[in-house]
Amino acid sequence: MRSIEKKIIGASILLLIIVAIGAIVINTYRKNGSTILFKNEKVNNTAKSDKVKASNEDAAANKTTENKPVVQATPAARDFSGMSLKDGTEGVPVLYYHSIESEKGNPLRMPKEKFREQMQYLKDNDYTTLTLDELYDYLANNKPVPKKSVVITLDDGYEDNYTNAYPIIKEFGFKATVFVITSSIDKNPTTLTSAQIKEMNKNGMDIESHTVNHVKLGELSYDQQLKELKDSKDALEKLLDKKVNYVAYPFGSLNNNSAKAAKDAGYTMAFTTAGRWSDKADGILTLDRVYMSSDFSNSVFIDRISNPNYKQ
Repeated sequence: MRSIEKKIIGASILLLIIVAIGAIVINTYRKNGSTILFKNEKVNNTAKSDKVKASNEDAAANKTTENKPVVQATPAARDFSGMSLKDGTEGVPVLYYHSIESEKGNPLRMPKEKFREQMQYLKDNDYTTLTLDELYDYLANNKPVPKKSVVITLDDGYEDNYTNAYPIIKEFGFKATVFVITSSIDKNPTTLTSAQIKEMNKNGMDIESHTVNHVKLGELSYDQQLKELKDSKDALEKLLDKKVNYVAYPFGSLNNNSAKAAKDAGYTMAFTTAGRWSDKADGILTLDRVYMSSDFSNSVFIDRISNPNYKQ
């Protein structure tokens, strides 16, 4: 009996030991397994969090880009240092042409060969052709410009300004401005198209306003003038995606309301067809210009660009 009892007791003890060892193994496995799952879950959550964060940052960046206003690039100011400069009291000849094409008996239509001769003279004699921005800075802000400065403008926006004047202006690397009648754009075969206007405006020939219908502002009321001036400005700004700050009054026709209407329409500088060189005494919204006729001899041209008191 004792032998049997000893065997039973031994078997029981062995069973208890096996059970105990099994419990220890199971607990260890559970503990380790739980830890591994937690770690993996934490990694996955971290990755998800990083992804969401990155996505949110991208969205924020895109939103910032979308909401950021479009800023127009403006050309860098030219450096005139080292040149003989004008002080703010001196005038600048602002030449105004019309059509650059031949027509006998019409002084407003200058043959392109004669126009080219005049541009060649400017080049050979070291004249600087100013932009209207540079002229404005000189007259309004006293920013110096070269002594031998000149401004080239063309009125009305004839198609030959593109076919004849534009290639010559580019050839000499000059700056010029075309004052455009907006109602004629893409409608009159003798005047500039919107495509031509855009091209010139990007390549040294600034496009500015000459009103909507080329009417005599001096014969209109203030409200009528304001509409002509503002509608033209708005049309050009929409077409060119830029600010239009300058206007030439058609025929030089003005009355007591014209300068006010130009200012209220948003222009900062305006030109007539009278007088000689542009200077501060004219008033920034009633500046003089120098008429260029196909009837003028070379000596008359030279006198007008070199002598502020040239003969009328």
